[in-house]
Amino acid sequence: MSLKFLAARLSSMGAVVAILGSTVTYCSAQRANLRVGEGVTDITPGIGTELAGFHKAPGKERRSARVRQPSSARALVLSDSANRSFAIVSLDVCAVSQEFCRNIKSEIARKSGIKAENIRIAATHTHSMPTLRYFRQWGRLPEDYRDLVAKRIIEAIELAQKNLTPAKLFLGKERVAGASHNRTSEKFKTEELFTQESNDGERWLDTTLHALHFVREGAGRNVLWYQFSAHPVCYADETSGPDFPGLVASKMKAQIGISPSFLQGHCGDVNSGTSGRGDAEAVSDAIVKALQQAIKTARAVDVSEIRHVTGTFRAPLDIDLHKRQLEEYSSDPTKCTKGPWVDAEFAREWHEVASKWDVNQTAYATPISAMRLGDVALFFHPGELYSVYGLTLRRDSGFRDTLVVGYVDDLVGYVPDPNAYARNEYSAMVVPKIMSLPCYKPEVGRALTAAGLELLRQLR
Repeated sequence: MSLKFLAARLSSMGAVVAILGSTVTYCSAQRANLRVGEGVTDITPGIGTELAGFHKAPGKERRSARVRQPSSARALVLSDSANRSFAIVSLDVCAVSQEFCRNIKSEIARKSGIKAENIRIAATHTHSMPTLRYFRQWGRLPEDYRDLVAKRIIEAIELAQKNLTPAKLFLGKERVAGASHNRTSEKFKTEELFTQESNDGERWLDTTLHALHFVREGAGRNVLWYQFSAHPVCYADETSGPDFPGLVASKMKAQIGISPSFLQGHCGDVNSGTSGRGDAEAVSDAIVKALQQAIKTARAVDVSEIRHVTGTFRAPLDIDLHKRQLEEYSSDPTKCTKGPWVDAEFAREWHEVASKWDVNQTAYATPISAMRLGDVALFFHPGELYSVYGLTLRRDSGFRDTLVVGYVDDLVGYVPDPNAYARNEYSAMVVPKIMSLPCYKPEVGRALTAAGLELLRQLR
């Protein structure tokens, strides 16, 4: 049974997928009327700020001791002839929360005039920076740093608006060799083998890089944003920085004079490099090579209109499993000290919070959205999506090219395949505890794919 068929079935069921309050914005704009601006501000955390992404027991927190590279908030503003604008923000942080994004969007809207529903806030998911979403023992949310980032996002948007310049869009694609691997299986397949019959019974890897190159008129500096799928986990020390995206930015700046901005893809089961965490220098060199080739071979995209649609995905929660986990801990906490319980203190903290979960809440509501630039679509979601679902969205979107962008406007954690639940993998059983959520149902990946395809269908 194909994923396309399963997605259609799940969508028609309506039990686990909902597109709520959906809005479509039509921006009629001749190509010459597309204006693009970019603003970049510094969000490097101060020494002593807690970093996120790896388990550290209380009292042994990982804190920044030095700076490897400056970290940034990068804002891309797109505007049409009627001054209807959209903004995409890329943050060198591990994660963002729905509450943080909602609050900062309201402030941006008040100060910039860009509608809140037209703003996307994306994390690169670097593991060498703080988190702006609660994690249990995987990095405390530093409130003072959160306030700094919020301020710098607004400044980046303001800078982008000030240098809005008429531009033409070029879309480039290139496969990246040696920069990523599926960390969950040695038998993974890559995208050239992904057919209409491919499904989540196997593990996959998407090595394709997408480059959005905005060539601006006059003396305006060109703007380059790219999407690629790989966890930025090359470093695990106490040095802050963007990980491999920072090296890509600095190397591209030195070679062609443009510092590209990074949008994370579907990397739930993908690490950088060819094994382990990956070597940052080798990974960045491979991406730089592919990015330069993508620019050379990019095709012009006629952005005669910009369309945008937003919705809500209701991620299905396995409440029965949640109850069983509570019962297992309550019956004998001394047996809950490793594996899916991490350690005794982690399990105790989890149980204290998890026992208060309203078992009548059977889904977690989170924002999703999509944008159309000519025959190019971007789907934005808040998950650590397994590769197979990103490839399915790209295959079945109905667009010539589709960029699937994760870690946007929230973080729901991993969105794995059913096998991850059958095998009690870390992504399925541990990460929900880190994020104070019940585990999802095994079909969550199929459900999110169905929700994404429905949004993309509306754009068509």
